[in-house]
Amino acid sequence: MNTYIFKSQRLGFREWKYDDLKLLTEINNDDDVMEFFPFKPSREETKTFIIRMQKMFTEKGFCYFPVDLLENEECIGFIGLCEQKYLEDFGVFTDIGWRLKKSIWNKGYATEGAKACLNFGFHQIGLDNIYSVAPEINTKSELIMKKIGMQRIKTFIHPKLLDNNRLKHCVLYKQENTK
Repeated sequence: MNTYIFKSQRLGFREWKYDDLKLLTEINNDDDVMEFFPFKPSREETKTFIIRMQKMFTEKGFCYFPVDLLENEECIGFIGLCEQKYLEDFGVFTDIGWRLKKSIWNKGYATEGAKACLNFGFHQIGLDNIYSVAPEINTKSELIMKKIGMQRIKTFIHPKLLDNNRLKHCVLYKQENTK
């Protein structure tokens, strides 16, 4: 039985375990899931990501959380919050993001989970603002940003994607804590 940090109606958000490496590596190697990313992380890069998320959770109280279906405790990927530093205008900022396995797409899990993470970030952690970034061509993620109430701030050239003409044009969304 998994212990959850918080839950939504159908999802449980928890800490990372070593056992999550296999599934996340599979998700990271799915061409459809990774369509809007510049590369597919290797198993070792995925392991490094999980370690970084564990450290961030310990230090900040949030991360991109592994998310389980509550009905059967099946892990379906991650949804959560992550500290980022690549936008000069903002310095350090908190990003909301998701990466879910393809077999559960189009069931509302990303939207439901992102709403739960916004609530957690604002009411449990006390964040003032949460941002979300996606390549302009990733209209699926942009639709989720709109569904969870985020507002489009601007388009920009992503500093980490300067050499990728397909992905470098990105959108930035923001949600403020209304307390």
